[in-house]
Amino acid sequence: MFKFIFRRISIMIPLMLIVSLITFGLSFITNEQPAVAILHAQGVPHITPRLIEETNAKYGFDQPLIVQYWHWLMQAVQLDFGTSYITGDPVVERIGPAFINTFKLTVVSSIAVITVSIVLGVTSALTAGKYTDRIIRSIAFFLTALPSYWVASILIIYFSVKLNLLPTSGLTGIESYILPVTIITMSYAGIYFRNVRSAMIEQLNKDYVLYLKACGVTSSTVLWHVLRNALQVAVSIFCMSVPMIMAGLVVIEHVFAWPGLGQLSLKAILEQDFPVIQAYVLIVAMLFIIFNTLADIINALLNPRLREVDGR
Repeated sequence: MFKFIFRRISIMIPLMLIVSLITFGLSFITNEQPAVAILHAQGVPHITPRLIEETNAKYGFDQPLIVQYWHWLMQAVQLDFGTSYITGDPVVERIGPAFINTFKLTVVSSIAVITVSIVLGVTSALTAGKYTDRIIRSIAFFLTALPSYWVASILIIYFSVKLNLLPTSGLTGIESYILPVTIITMSYAGIYFRNVRSAMIEQLNKDYVLYLKACGVTSSTVLWHVLRNALQVAVSIFCMSVPMIMAGLVVIEHVFAWPGLGQLSLKAILEQDFPVIQAYVLIVAMLFIIFNTLADIINALLNPRLREVDGR
């Protein structure tokens, strides 16, 4: 198992370097020189060659690209993403609290999505072809098809404005999580439960299930074995749900004025605050790589045959 983990980590490191190189290049995707983009972002009315030269020297843009990338990478490894072009504050001071707020919402939402997906998937699989299965799939398909921003607006109008039960926006307490988590669960559980259902039905048709029933094994024990084997298929999807939800929270955070990465990144894009954009892209991309590697490791722990195949 140690060799398997080592191989997965050895694959993860080059991917991280490639992602960091692409992220570093975000400063050069505009038609303007980086120094000119910075001065425009800071609202400088008259940009002179002297100002451009001073800005290049201040931010190191007068150095070769490989040197700039190396310095940026070494700072990023230490969680130093430079300073904001707009406020002049360290990026980590701006993105740190936002990351914590988004991560908390992501964790709570992921737990809700996984729980609902498993419950609906198991129920739908055990009643495959019956009315319960059809009703669950129909409702899930309908809710998944609805635009999340529209559903969020309807829930805010009803529960927050009319009934005055929940806050309309911001992060004021536990009650602030209810509406955003509900919207996220509706959007993702309707997709993920289908994977659980398919895996469950596939396992229920295996020969070992018939053998266990013939041996007089209790239904709960059979269900446990089926569920355990079925979740091996879904574990990758559930692991990837954390970075996927975090990356897709821009709309939800905007609707609910959630003080997280989505709000901060949207503001940074509008202001062309490239250090903040770079930090956001790098963090989300790294989370995808880390959780994908984690999914491989968990699958290998649940299914030793994967380690043998990888060893070949």
